[in-house]
Amino acid sequence: MFETLTERLQRAFKNLRGQGKLTEEHLDAALGEIREALLEGDVNVTVADEFIAHVREKALGAEVLLQLSPDQQVVKIVRDQLGELLGREAKPQFGSRPPAVWLLVGLQGSGKTTSTGKLGKWMAEHGHRPIVVSTDVYRPAAREQLAQVAKSTGTPLWPGAGTDKPLEIVRGAMREAKLSACDVILVDTAGRLHIDDELMNELSLLKRELNPTEVLFVADAMIGQDAVKSAGEFHKRLGVTGVVLTKMDGDARGGAALSIRKVTGAPVKFVGVGEKYDALEPFLPDRVVSRILGMGDVLGLIEKAEKTIDAKKARELERKLREDEFTLEDFRDQLRQIRKMGSLEQLMGMLPKVGPFAKLPKDASLDEGRLKSVEAIINSMTAAERSNHNLIDGKRRKRIARGSGTSVQQVNEVLKQYADMRRMMKQYGSMAKMKGRGIGKLAGLK
Repeated sequence: MFETLTERLQRAFKNLRGQGKLTEEHLDAALGEIREALLEGDVNVTVADEFIAHVREKALGAEVLLQLSPDQQVVKIVRDQLGELLGREAKPQFGSRPPAVWLLVGLQGSGKTTSTGKLGKWMAEHGHRPIVVSTDVYRPAAREQLAQVAKSTGTPLWPGAGTDKPLEIVRGAMREAKLSACDVILVDTAGRLHIDDELMNELSLLKRELNPTEVLFVADAMIGQDAVKSAGEFHKRLGVTGVVLTKMDGDARGGAALSIRKVTGAPVKFVGVGEKYDALEPFLPDRVVSRILGMGDVLGLIEKAEKTIDAKKARELERKLREDEFTLEDFRDQLRQIRKMGSLEQLMGMLPKVGPFAKLPKDASLDEGRLKSVEAIINSMTAAERSNHNLIDGKRRKRIARGSGTSVQQVNEVLKQYADMRRMMKQYGSMAKMKGRGIGKLAGLK
């Protein structure tokens, strides 16, 4: 997400470094690159032009801080303008009288059914009791698909059996929600391959019947500006309160996320960042701005670690660090903790693109394979060898290599990485008070 945009912006800022003063000539050259970066990132052309005009006006105005260098001045102004473009965090609304109703709308194939399941899981994790229901009586097996999703996420489902009328289905869901004390109803509606009056009339009837607290337009980020255009049409007809952008972990360039609020007036509220049902995140504009500018999302990384890492194991690891008892078994456990946090590509995307993190590989697929290879090597060791690495002589290394399908050289590399990490942890063990220490070192395996 935003990789192309980030790279181009970094290049534009770099060209301003070393300039003693921010001149109009230097600014125009930088803004030209920034405009190209926005357009390459699939930002709406009108939005891009307005953005550049605002940046230029502020850069040449009295608001520029004299103590900043030219590149710092432009970065600050671009950051502020991106913040204005994305707006403040738009928190989900649940209303004052349960059950709240969230109506999910959008074109066919945008990911409404999967997003319904993801939202159900997200709500359950945040203290709500959701129930899901499908009103898609047209697409073959649509309701069965939602039933499978609900089963996978452990979310209650109203099947709406015995009727093919959307209004009767949602009325039954309302009754069931009240009887079972569910405080949110997630309504997965029918979609089309195009917007038509029949679809909109049905959605308008559902909206009038349910009086939803949220009308969420689900858009496939991969289709870029077409998603923005569709969101605008739905907003005119239904009054969309927010947007869910799916497939933001794919080849999406991120422009839809930057354009959609300006074009439609509806904020992005959630983004899908993977295929698993827990791969849904609230859209936090300030963190997105930070990532676009190459500053990373360290807070997001910490939150992901806190959510994933076992607190009991973290305390035990802290004790082992203090007492210099860190073994290959612990080394393997740390690898597993990292893999639970998500792909290395996602994790590295949350790191700032400066300092020691500036040269991290763009494609983390090799590193993912490396993690699996390291774990296979450690799994091929005996319990005694994992507890005491000094037992591993040349003969044992050959056996471990055969058992893990690797080479002796790879086994040696793993043992060296472990020894380096053990020395580092011994040195800083007394200072290790945060969960998941050592993650940065492990993520840099090469």
